[in-house]
Amino acid sequence: MHKSLLLTSLLISTMAVAQQKMTPELLWQLGRVSGETITADGKTVIYGVSRYNIAENKSEKNLYAIPLVGGAAKQITTEPGAEGDVSAVDGQKIRYSYKGQLWEINADGTGATQITHIEGGLQNIRVSPDGKHVLFSKEVKLKKVAGSDFYPDLPKSNVQIYDNLNYRHWDTWEDGNFQHVFYATYENGQIGTPVDIMEGELYDCPQMPFGGAEDMIWSPDGKSIIYVTKKKFGKEYAVSTNTDIYEYNLETRTTKNLSEGLAGYDVAPSFSPDGKYLAWLGMSKDGFEADKNDIIILDRTSGKRTNLTKDWDGTVASIYWTKDGKQLLFLAVIKGTEQLLEISLQKDIAATTAKNIRQVTEGDFDINGIVGQVGNTLVVSRTDMNHAAELFTVQLPKGTLQPLTTVNKETYDKTGMCKVEKRWIKTTDNKEMLAWVIFPPDFDPAKKYPTLLYCQGGPQSALSQFYSYRWNFQLIASQGYIVVAPNRRGMPGHGVEWNASISKDWGGQPIRDYLSAIDAVSQEPYVDKNRLGAVGASYGGYSVYMLAGVHNNRFKSFIAHDGLFDLKSWYGTTEELWFANWDIGAYWDAANAKAHKEFNPSEYANKWNTPILIIQGGIDFRVGIEQGLQAFQLAQLKGIKSKLLYFPEENHWVLKAQNALVWQREFFQWLKETL
Repeated sequence: MHKSLLLTSLLISTMAVAQQKMTPELLWQLGRVSGETITADGKTVIYGVSRYNIAENKSEKNLYAIPLVGGAAKQITTEPGAEGDVSAVDGQKIRYSYKGQLWEINADGTGATQITHIEGGLQNIRVSPDGKHVLFSKEVKLKKVAGSDFYPDLPKSNVQIYDNLNYRHWDTWEDGNFQHVFYATYENGQIGTPVDIMEGELYDCPQMPFGGAEDMIWSPDGKSIIYVTKKKFGKEYAVSTNTDIYEYNLETRTTKNLSEGLAGYDVAPSFSPDGKYLAWLGMSKDGFEADKNDIIILDRTSGKRTNLTKDWDGTVASIYWTKDGKQLLFLAVIKGTEQLLEISLQKDIAATTAKNIRQVTEGDFDINGIVGQVGNTLVVSRTDMNHAAELFTVQLPKGTLQPLTTVNKETYDKTGMCKVEKRWIKTTDNKEMLAWVIFPPDFDPAKKYPTLLYCQGGPQSALSQFYSYRWNFQLIASQGYIVVAPNRRGMPGHGVEWNASISKDWGGQPIRDYLSAIDAVSQEPYVDKNRLGAVGASYGGYSVYMLAGVHNNRFKSFIAHDGLFDLKSWYGTTEELWFANWDIGAYWDAANAKAHKEFNPSEYANKWNTPILIIQGGIDFRVGIEQGLQAFQLAQLKGIKSKLLYFPEENHWVLKAQNALVWQREFFQWLKETL
């Protein structure tokens, strides 16, 4: 072949490879990176990578090490099963839990040693700073629930008996077991007799359903345990968000409530390096799970508490003490992206105000985790709408970022990237609303494209530069769709008022915000106005159901996943009633009549006329199965083209790999048929 022809052929081949499109199968091949710790000598970053085996329908996580200054990464664990509870010990040695036991290993992968051999294993393991005790959690049976609990002579009975609320949570029925915090002496891998510091209490720590080891920590001197729990049971638990921070003293075996008098969520306790201060995240309103999250700091000597961010118009996602204890770093959503900020602590802590807050990073990406700090170098996790999480270093105080891990680089180098545009749209009440617009990788402005309005769940969760493995904008756009993703009313990052204004107004201004967004972007010549769709899950699914009754034929197709279709039946079956009470209210209370009538999708059943795909999880107790079934039955009886995807073993999410692939294939097949 002629040299120029060969070069042309190679270029065409290279371009073809570079422009492979993201597919569901490719998405599930990506390594999922989690930052774990930095070795005690500050030289090596330890991180995890989880990969899914589609055929076996499960994931496998292993640990890797990479120099802090960058370089080649090395896999240091290979055994089947996930490693967790990773911490630095000394030098280059790390400790981790594996199959319920503690192990130690060198950062180069040598010297892996099992150091405990506890029958039944342990959960959420933490060794005390002085190495003398170990902290862990395990379930304790405290309440009769099963028929055989009440009637031992009927062991084959299959019945659950309840006399109070909170009889199920997220995807699990109450079985009478409660997660408790234990500690025991620890020496040379031997663990003494465990002590239950919550003995007899009908409460959980870690918190259900998503709490972990972060809910229970050692004080720096190893003399006390700080833990998070909500000391309420039954109906009181179901209607309250009032978790507290407790301190258990090992010497006196007494417990003190450090956040007594604070009404909302108090979580994520963290000690200053010198142990003088304890910081945590706190909300002021009981029952409002999306209230402004503030940084509360407790002076351990004086007992005085200070709200560091009370006059800052934002909400904090997580906190991290700098090594010198002079600043608290924190993550927060700022206008559609999650960024790193710092608050400089004044000599008089009470004098610290919003004026002492500085944004450290800026850009169209999310900083969604802090791994650790060495000198002026911070290790963080970062995503954007084209890239799954990887670890980056941030140079303090400037905020410059450099990639550290490149787990998925080879895949992304061959994959077409989507242009992501930030637009500001005028709402019906004359506000400025941010909307992300995501374009196909091979976007041609001279062509017309089918366009999807993405409706975010939450409803008070951020629509930032996240990278989802289900609602993945890169994946959706790569199939030839433009995606419009508005930061409608109710989302953090645009001030406390904007965040809170969705409560009791679900079907009002937020829905008008959605219509404003799709109407504005539809004016572009590259949008095919005859091929518009709306998709979403949870509150996003509710939004789809609501739009189905009020969209005035804007949309040609809908997809709703675990959406709220009928607010009365939803209120009667959901489990976290604090959320239902705050955002909607009880249907028998006349004060909530508007929410249950005007903002109830089922009230607009007579106006449904558009094809709809309905997806429902069988063990979703947040949005019960009756919601999806009612919507599907309506569509079928009205003769509307419709399909039901029912996942018996999935909760409010879709977590199993093969189920997720079915979800994505059906999602795109439906759009192909209807748009």
